[in-house]
Amino acid sequence: MATLTRALLACGVLAGPFYLVVGLAQAFTRPGFDITRHDLSVLSNGALGWIQIANFLITGVLVVAGAAGIRRALRSGPARRWGPLLIAIYGAGLIGAGFFTADPVAGFPPGTPASTVAVSWHGLLHLVCAAVGFLALISACGLFARRFAWLGERVWVAFSAAAGAAFLAGFLALVFVQGETPGTSGGGAILGFWVALALVWSWLSALSVRLSVEVAQAEGEDR
Repeated sequence: MATLTRALLACGVLAGPFYLVVGLAQAFTRPGFDITRHDLSVLSNGALGWIQIANFLITGVLVVAGAAGIRRALRSGPARRWGPLLIAIYGAGLIGAGFFTADPVAGFPPGTPASTVAVSWHGLLHLVCAAVGFLALISACGLFARRFAWLGERVWVAFSAAAGAAFLAGFLALVFVQGETPGTSGGGAILGFWVALALVWSWLSALSVRLSVEVAQAEGEDR
């Protein structure tokens, strides 16, 4: 049982690095994409859009598996039930974002009018999936901050709270800060969101590593 738990937690460790590496590799190589103006989601469009779609789907599955591992690893205390569930909802949001692709916007992919502002049904569902997932992950950070306060671990309290707060700020910036071209966000908002995304993914990976170590230690004590 402990082996299965650690395997599931390993999925949680890998999810963030996988998502960021695949996303950044596309952001810096696909013609017409501007990392300071375009959301990562628009990479789902064009001839190579399947790469970002697969990125969403695979990462989402990894997050859901990681959430299952977190649930198995937590035996008592705050966040035992709702923490993993909220993380699983974030994973489901990523899967939904893969199925419902974002709309082409502001010149990407090449050939898209710069003034494109129309939202399709699948583009709207993409935004809904992303918003629900983001809010679930932010809430999970808050719950785990409470758990670590219960455990008396101030560093983890600060890490969890900072990850959630940064991700919330980054999300709100994307929603409310618009660039010069309709359908895009200002460069500061996009880059800030990248930083927040890296922080919250680091938090999820670190949490998964921590719990995996705890599971291994408990297994050793039981022998």
